[in-house]
Amino acid sequence: MSQASLLHRPVVRSVQSAIPTAVNAAESAAVLSVAPAAVAVSDADTVIRAKGVSVFYGAHEAIKAISVTMPRNNVIALIGPSGCGKSTFLRSINRLNDLIPGCRMTGELLIEGQNIYDPKIDLVALRRRVGLVFQKPNPFPKTIYENIAYGPRLQGLNGRAQLDELVEHCLRKAALWEEVKDRLTSSALGLSGGQQQRLCIARALATKPDVLLMDEPASALDPIATGKIEDLIQELKSSYTIVIVTHNMQQAARVSDRTAFFYMGTMVEYDRTDIMFTNPTNKQTEDYVTGRFG
Repeated sequence: MSQASLLHRPVVRSVQSAIPTAVNAAESAAVLSVAPAAVAVSDADTVIRAKGVSVFYGAHEAIKAISVTMPRNNVIALIGPSGCGKSTFLRSINRLNDLIPGCRMTGELLIEGQNIYDPKIDLVALRRRVGLVFQKPNPFPKTIYENIAYGPRLQGLNGRAQLDELVEHCLRKAALWEEVKDRLTSSALGLSGGQQQRLCIARALATKPDVLLMDEPASALDPIATGKIEDLIQELKSSYTIVIVTHNMQQAARVSDRTAFFYMGTMVEYDRTDIMFTNPTNKQTEDYVTGRFG
């Protein structure tokens, strides 16, 4: 089969096996014919809603008028080539871009119906509600226990029994408890890379967020550690809305319910992941997920 014919097939061979609910081209067409608004989300189910969001670094428009709804208890993958605006959009969800000189945002970005760019918003409270896990594990140079307890202590939780319960709960949620329960007083820096990343996830959960943001959380990890992070994401979505930036097409197909394709600051397409990887609407999306560019 020629490369050209492969690129124009509706099913992407490299990711098809990773999609648990993958459908063939005919089935995808049928789904689209009966449900053309595949990404429509009711107000009651919407956690994150962007309305014409643009982000500027000085005069440069890095994000261009993006409107999107993201439902609760879903994993939403943001894909696209480097420099397309994925991480900028991710950071806008907890206003981390505010720390960059010359950065400004227009439009509205709402979480549970509240505009987080309202001047009266409490940024500390917002960042408790929206946890962030970075690409490279960044545990505090403290004990494993104190990494989890640090945020809740700042919020006024000081009872030892309550902290013990919270630390165990978060480590269990991050699938790390059994590996570290006998060395909670040891330095977190002594953990492996994969363990450190799961500790950072547990630390983010300790403030009881509604939304969990992940910026390429497994890109620096080996395949075994990556598999554990992906399994963890699937478990956590029952309690959180998760937005993940990834360059790994197979990973996006494995872990996400919905996918948004970004290119040069615009959101080209947003749909259910199975449709995005088997029957995308936009030719540019098809070219990217098949590896023709990017």
